[in-house]
Amino acid sequence: MKFRTEIELRPYARQLSHADRMLALGSCFTEAIGGRLSEAKFCIAVNPSGVLFNPLSVLRTLERYDRGAKVGAEELHQADGRWFHYDFHGKLADTTPEKTLARLNNAVHTGSQALHDADAVLITLGTAWVFERRDTGEPVANCHRQPAGLFRRRRLSVDEIVTALETALDGPLSGKYIILTVSPVRHQGDGLTGNAVSKAALRLAVEELTLRHPGTTVYFPAYEMLNDDLRDYRFYADDLVHPSQQAIGYIWERFAETLLTPDTQLLLPHIAKIVAATRHRPIVETSSVYRDFCRRQLEEIARLPQTDFTEETAFFQRQIEINS
Repeated sequence: MKFRTEIELRPYARQLSHADRMLALGSCFTEAIGGRLSEAKFCIAVNPSGVLFNPLSVLRTLERYDRGAKVGAEELHQADGRWFHYDFHGKLADTTPEKTLARLNNAVHTGSQALHDADAVLITLGTAWVFERRDTGEPVANCHRQPAGLFRRRRLSVDEIVTALETALDGPLSGKYIILTVSPVRHQGDGLTGNAVSKAALRLAVEELTLRHPGTTVYFPAYEMLNDDLRDYRFYADDLVHPSQQAIGYIWERFAETLLTPDTQLLLPHIAKIVAATRHRPIVETSSVYRDFCRRQLEEIARLPQTDFTEETAFFQRQIEINS
């Protein structure tokens, strides 16, 4: 007897290896998968400007990265003792315009370099609902808890989403391998019916883009994996909105087995073991046993020259020197 319907996935025609440089943008689910890629020692920048939920903000961010356009003081806003920018997440806000500009322009520099260097870009769309400033008509990535009357809320049409993302595909993303996903995170603020319509619009738009750009633009079904494959509240976090760590682990496994090369997949357990070894805390740090443990890790790292273990190498060498 079968008690669930699994999504059948075949390996993608183009797969990724540690030689590929990546940029990941979009909803908080981007950070879940991007974080797994980063921990697996891929060269990847994840949401330098913070979480981006709607397609128009993704486009605006990509266009700024493409230009490498610095943020000017005239673009900032102030409220409740904080300076912020509507195109950036609140985590980059600060108490003075100088501090905020430094943070924002560091994010732009990181994102611009990652975009120009990227072989592949992972984009996760969170919602088709968008907030636009009433004074300028511009979409915002984050409302920064400002009065609702400053914004107009509306749902993007499928055509608007396609147009926005196709502008990016023909511009900042030209020549890159694009992996599109729809976030499985439910936006309860839209209401369950509003969330359903929103996800449907995103999914239709992504389907149209993959048909128009076969081979260079693909879809990874993270949304369907949680909602149609796992399909159970035990795979959600306590808020019943975000996927649980177990669900993220499952989706990551499917991502790895279909979008990473076979040789790269074989490396993952070895990489995970070395990364985990940096978290190991011995009972006696000055013991010869711990120093031998660190030396063995360096030997393992030497056997994986295709992977960047700069931080781990420095860590183990430092532990050997300190505890000698």
